Amino acid sequence: MGRKHNNQLPENLPQLQNLIKRDPQSYYEEFMQQYQHLQNTIKVFYFSPQAPNKTLEDLMMFMAQIAHCYPKELKTFPEQVGSILQKYSTILDSNTRMTLCKALVLLRNKNLISPTDILELFFNLLKCQDRPLRKFLENHLITDIKNLNAKHKNDKLNTTLQNYMYMVLGGDTKAAKIALDIMVELYKKNIWNDARTVNVIGKVGCFSKNTKILVGSLKFFLGKDPEEESENSDSENEIDPKEVMMANKVNKKTRKREKQLTKAKKLAAKAYKKKSAAPSFNFSALHLIHDPQGMAEKLFQQLEMTNKRFEVKLMTLDVISRLIGLHNLFLFNFYPYILRFLQPHQREVTRMLQFCAQASHEQLPPDVLEPVLRKMADNFVTERNTSDVIAIGLNAMKEVCARCPLAMTEDLMRTLVDFKTHRERSVIMAARSLIQLFRNIRPEILHKKERGKPTEAMDEIESLNYGKIEAKNYVPGAEVLIEDQKPQEDSASESGSDSEGGWVDVQHSDDETLGDMEEDSDDEEDNEDNSDSEYDAVAEGIEEQQTQEGSRKSQENEENKECIADKNTSSVAKLPKQKKKEVDLKEKKELAHKITLERILTDEDFKRIDAANVRKQMQSAKRGIKRKLEEKPAEKASELVKLSDIENIYKKRKHDKLARIESVRKGQIDREKFGYQDRRANEFCSKTNREKKKKKNFQMMRHKARGKTKRSFKDKQVALRNHLLKLKKMK
Repeated sequence: MGRKHNNQLPENLPQLQNLIKRDPQSYYEEFMQQYQHLQNTIKVFYFSPQAPNKTLEDLMMFMAQIAHCYPKELKTFPEQVGSILQKYSTILDSNTRMTLCKALVLLRNKNLISPTDILELFFNLLKCQDRPLRKFLENHLITDIKNLNAKHKNDKLNTTLQNYMYMVLGGDTKAAKIALDIMVELYKKNIWNDARTVNVIGKVGCFSKNTKILVGSLKFFLGKDPEEESENSDSENEIDPKEVMMANKVNKKTRKREKQLTKAKKLAAKAYKKKSAAPSFNFSALHLIHDPQGMAEKLFQQLEMTNKRFEVKLMTLDVISRLIGLHNLFLFNFYPYILRFLQPHQREVTRMLQFCAQASHEQLPPDVLEPVLRKMADNFVTERNTSDVIAIGLNAMKEVCARCPLAMTEDLMRTLVDFKTHRERSVIMAARSLIQLFRNIRPEILHKKERGKPTEAMDEIESLNYGKIEAKNYVPGAEVLIEDQKPQEDSASESGSDSEGGWVDVQHSDDETLGDMEEDSDDEEDNEDNSDSEYDAVAEGIEEQQTQEGSRKSQENEENKECIADKNTSSVAKLPKQKKKEVDLKEKKELAHKITLERILTDEDFKRIDAANVRKQMQSAKRGIKRKLEEKPAEKASELVKLSDIENIYKKRKHDKLARIESVRKGQIDREKFGYQDRRANEFCSKTNREKKKKKNFQMMRHKARGKTKRSFKDKQVALRNHLLKLKKMK
């Protein structure tokens, strides 16, 4: 059927292209005719390559579309297109250049040309002053490399491409910036997420003279967590699912409540997924640096010598502080440098405080961080500043001490503790959080009244010393698993637990136990002999306990007499309690070590261990006294310091006029317009005379306004009758 229009095919390339793809052999002559036409057009093109050539563009795209149909005849076609682009890249017309690049991309997608053959050409074309072309080539390179590594990673090809990109990255051209963007995008897509890519960006990009490449590399290492924005947006429109479900059960069923219920269920499912998801690091690239100490020193040296903008300096400080905190580096010159920025009036001062906290770690000598804490106390935590400044200073000092507790001195701590009685609530809460931190890590630095009620967890806290490494050969809290293995009957007999779950001490309730046994004997009338025998056994046991207590008391009296004879009575009297604590802790460690070696711990076991460790935080150190579990223990300091932790101020912000107006405007978005609303089914139908009267000019209706004085006799009768009827109804 296609041969009937054979005379029109040379001029209709799309139709010929469609026919060739269906049956290449039947239209071989037409193809050769077009191929010869292309060669002649290229010869003419060489005379004026800068002029636009629509015929050449159409023929190039035509050949690229059907190249797979005639692979032998078009074997040299990709080289021909590439030579034109390489020779006349800067003087070609923009449309012609874009068309030739699209033709090469088509050939690459059909696997008629290798990726390494066009890579060098495309990077040379990135130097052209043509933004759409650069964007097109960048997207193609990213997509092509992604498709090459879709099924499995092609390490050989990736190494070849990476080597060439690293060479391009060293230059100060636009191609270097696009090469950096390509590598960053491929890292985010988990294609080139190896240590080699990260280290090249760190070595070449972070020390480039080109500001754009430098900023792009620093932003790569300061990659933000994509979940933060979603969490903030979800928190604004947060709905409690339990309240909505209860309201839906009780109240009348409406469409609005059904929508709220479905939305609440979705939010609850989303929150559950976030909690159950594995934790993701938002700056994992810094973990892959081979030489973090050398990189931090070079960045700091570059920072001291640079005269770039303040924003670039902030980014450099952020990267240095993260490197120091992550890899526990020693860069002592960093802290005196940042001290000059710790002023309340300093621009971006909260970020400077954040960098100080990020650059703190346990292996840092306390003498290095003491001036930083002292500077924060002198410039922020003083009565001459506002409450917000004091609270921010206390929060920053808390974050520093959470990572390096030995930096806090006892004198400075006493000064900071006094702010718990400040008049502003924000300062009080910040001071209390600092006190709570040291209760869990260094309670000895606090005054006795500030340490709080002693708990079992406090007994297990060991004193911190610089350079001390706490390497445990057991799982802390694993001794609770041995207690769970004991049978319930033994635990009930040993502890004397009653039916309500309370704790009863048998030794201190002799009369009560006798009374209970007498009641049991009265209730069981059929087994009087058994009850009498039990009664006798209990009585004998009580007598034995009393004799044992008498002998124990006599021994204690003898020991007390010997202690009184000694001069240091107070220290010796305290000695047995301390020994008892040490023995208990030693036994717990031995039990935990034993259970860790003898069995494989499951998830349920770890849950019990975590619950027991939390219980220790709340349970009093005195035996037999238990407190309700109300709060969680202090969490371990994270690797990255959040700016919100430093700027966290416990008080309700006062809204100014602009904020109130903005909140009012937000409430008016979905609300119906106030005033008269035309509720007619057909808005184009006619209106009544009363409705028309409201829109007329008053001068036109003036003569009708005096209608009451000129009423007819009939109107007066009707009005009087209505008035009398109304009075009658009121009676």
